[in-house]
Amino acid sequence: MTASATPSATQPASGSTPSLGLLLDVDGPIASPVTRSIAIPSIARDLAELANAGVPIAFNTGRSDGFLRDQVVPPLLDAGLTADARLWGVCEKGAVWMTITADGTGEVTVDSALTVPGVVARDVEILVTRDYSDLMFFDHTKRAMVSIEQNTSVSNETYLARQDEFDAQIATILQRHGLGFERKGEKTPDATGAVDFRIDPTIISTDVESVGVGKDLGASRVIQFLNNAGAAVPTRWRTLGDSRTDYAMADWLYEKGYDVAHVDVRPSDGIPQRPYPVRHHDALIHDEAGAEYLARWVQMVRGEASDDADV
Repeated sequence: MTASATPSATQPASGSTPSLGLLLDVDGPIASPVTRSIAIPSIARDLAELANAGVPIAFNTGRSDGFLRDQVVPPLLDAGLTADARLWGVCEKGAVWMTITADGTGEVTVDSALTVPGVVARDVEILVTRDYSDLMFFDHTKRAMVSIEQNTSVSNETYLARQDEFDAQIATILQRHGLGFERKGEKTPDATGAVDFRIDPTIISTDVESVGVGKDLGASRVIQFLNNAGAAVPTRWRTLGDSRTDYAMADWLYEKGYDVAHVDVRPSDGIPQRPYPVRHHDALIHDEAGAEYLARWVQMVRGEASDDADV
């Protein structure tokens, strides 16, 4: 299944239009990169209040549906989602998705056109088990991507010191199977000239993924979900992330005519120039910054604040 063309923000929608919509990366701004869980209680409470107020929320993440089901959804349910809450888990950068309701998670859909070949997953798992098990683990919950993640028992500095060496061996695996790929901005085409896959490192993991996935794909899926349901689509959106790739969801929304601002909770990478507002906290990063912006969005929806520019 693939996403169809998405109407622009100017297309009229039936029903009452929510004042705000949210597209949220998970690792960093919602889940602590240290504990890999929602470590700040106000995050779940504020997410539930926003969803219960009619704000459509999507977790637009590289994480698996299993991670959301285990680490993100239970605190939301404990915070008291109502039957009218509209949430989605758009996982593995748009390749996998499911609904999230007061009853938990719905059926999982996988876009089979965006999956990494099983032989690649097999060889990467062998590599991790043989040479890197002290440093990282193979994520068996992924359905479309191949992901390897830092063990919580080692320091991030130790992991990052060997990540590039590991990623180079992934590149060798892809070449051995005759697959074209992109790594560190350089493209290695296959025999036909195609580049179908990407090696994408983060601060705690490396993903091997189709070049067709991305946070922009996740954004388009969410607008499609709303339109398919006959629901009113907000014209104002906030996107939240901790890496340069997360800007793609705000880029997509802006290009489609939506009023969008992006929040970067790890601005140390540098703030790129964008035609829409980019927010960041002056002192807080990761989920601590995410919690502050969620609190302000609650105030905005309540009518207690007009904007989040001064957070």
